[in-house]
Amino acid sequence: MANERLRGALAAHALTVDAVAARTGVDPKTVQRWLAGRTPHARHRWAVASLVREDEAYLWPAIASNRQVPNTVAHEFLTLYSHRADVPPALWRTLFNQVRQDLNILVYAAVFLPEQQLDLLDLLSERAATGCTVRIALGDPSSPKLLERGAEEKFGAGIVSRAENALRHYAPLHNCPGIEIRVHATTLYNSIYRFDDVMLVNTHVWGLSAFAAPVLHLRRLVTGGLFDTFAQSFEAVWTTATPAYPR
Repeated sequence: MANERLRGALAAHALTVDAVAARTGVDPKTVQRWLAGRTPHARHRWAVASLVREDEAYLWPAIASNRQVPNTVAHEFLTLYSHRADVPPALWRTLFNQVRQDLNILVYAAVFLPEQQLDLLDLLSERAATGCTVRIALGDPSSPKLLERGAEEKFGAGIVSRAENALRHYAPLHNCPGIEIRVHATTLYNSIYRFDDVMLVNTHVWGLSAFAAPVLHLRRLVTGGLFDTFAQSFEAVWTTATPAYPR
């Protein structure tokens, strides 16, 4: 059965099939299948829902029956680290090694990652070579939001230089198949690190640098749970981000 809600939402925002395909990273034929009634992969649902400013359950009512019961949220929550600095380096390494399908990073800079994982570029290239989709969204150094964040955490323009360093660090990967790097200019409420169905969410606290703020360790159990809330946030920012290179 054709998805008339989706068709109507696209029409309301003057979005063509080709435009939706470009914004979600799929073939136009795939978008046509969605319009014909096929339910997209979760990350594509979130991206489309963000584009048309609708809840995914409105566009695809069938998924509503799969949403979690309240008690499931507690089981999605694995650990709380008081500070990002408390997350064991071995955990980061394990997550990078074990990811197989979706590796998503949403940050302003997170220069601690290449400093901590010295072979990070090789590791990301290896993951992509095995079929993993790697998407990295970094802060745009020219964005006023970075200056605002710098003032809030009392680092001033330092965060801009860190964002520039992050872009330089990942530059060798910009032509690597399976890896896409974008820059965003959004107010970042959380830094998000997704490794398939496991996620680390570094909350942002006014007046503190991210390394001093708490980190939530989550796992995905059901559609519409706590994990999906943050995953959908990533998709929303990703649709607004632009290619990082050449810069």
